[in-house]
Amino acid sequence: QVQLVESGGGLVQAGGSLRLSCAASGRTFSNFAMGWFRQAPGKEREFVAAIRWSGGSTYYPDSVKGRFTISRDIAKRTVYLQMNGLKPEDTAVYYCAADAFPGVLRYAYEYDYWGQGTQVTVSS
Repeated sequence: QVQLVESGGGLVQAGGSLRLSCAASGRTFSNFAMGWFRQAPGKEREFVAAIRWSGGSTYYPDSVKGRFTISRDIAKRTVYLQMNGLKPEDTAVYYCAADAFPGVLRYAYEYDYWGQGTQVTVSS
């Protein structure tokens, strides 16, 4: 089993920055796919960023490319999402996800493990 705990959400003005953290525990993370998703009220869960635990390959959708950066600290078993240039449309609950797949995954259904989510609100 894998447990994921997100933190770092909050209220920020448009143009500001936040860094989300996702602390992982449980089974060994030698070859996992990790991702961040978000879900706004009344909308489907949306892919935000993904990283391969081994090697650090990353992938972003166009909506956040150049503004968001996903990274991981292997020793701390933590994945980060640095969000810069935040916009009101970035407002959502952000979820961390993990899967025992040695690559980069972009779709929510591909992930087996999820955190509880952290709220990010961007005011205009």
